[in-house]
Amino acid sequence: MSWTYEDFTKAIFKLTNIDLSCYKERQMKRRIDSLISRNNYSQYDEFYRALISDKDLLEHFVNYITINVSEFFRNVSQWEVLKKDILPLLIKKYGELKVWSAACSTGEEPYSMVMLLHEFFPLEEIKILATDIDKEALEKAKEGIYVAKSLQSLPKEYVRKYFTVKDGLYKIDDRIKQRVEFKRHNLLVDPFPNNCHLIICRNVLIYFTEEAKSQLYLKFHDALAKDGILFVGSTEQIIFPQRYNLKSVQTFFYKKI
Repeated sequence: MSWTYEDFTKAIFKLTNIDLSCYKERQMKRRIDSLISRNNYSQYDEFYRALISDKDLLEHFVNYITINVSEFFRNVSQWEVLKKDILPLLIKKYGELKVWSAACSTGEEPYSMVMLLHEFFPLEEIKILATDIDKEALEKAKEGIYVAKSLQSLPKEYVRKYFTVKDGLYKIDDRIKQRVEFKRHNLLVDPFPNNCHLIICRNVLIYFTEEAKSQLYLKFHDALAKDGILFVGSTEQIIFPQRYNLKSVQTFFYKKI
């Protein structure tokens, strides 16, 4: 008997520790079905056997199911709120900040954070932890080379100051790269860092089920220092944040209470 989608998700969890049942089924199933078809398979069990026998295909599969859409200063008005309202409060309370960019994709977000923090601190005092489940995305982040479209929302002075341009590609300054530590991390199963003053997790939670999101909000709460801030994406406002002992301080910014 051919496998169901549920059979496939259980097998993938055992193989990769990625729990596909925590993602919205309709969206994820559509992505996976498309990938299976493009690779000339028709059944889940057939495709699974291919995954366990072909390491490159498995790596491609893991990279494909993780959604990587990012740019510098994405939703720029929110970064303005971060600069003018949130960071001054955090710096006044804590001084030096512990910042975690979760699900950082190809690095635009943590690098944006370094550039913004350089408005407040010398570069050598800035250190950001940036994590993602996608190994290929992390390699691109470490490389730090971007197309012009990724920089469309970035303040022009930052482009001039922190990038060199060659053959239409923008390479970020090594001084910025050195302030970010990239690590592979699975939000659903791996331990979270602790005592973070600011956690940025944007435009990834929309792909999870409500149950999975609730668990992640609780884990983010526990990862924050007292009065620490969680910064979420523009489609990810938390309904009833008090359920997770969080309080809205600005739209898309939530304080641990």
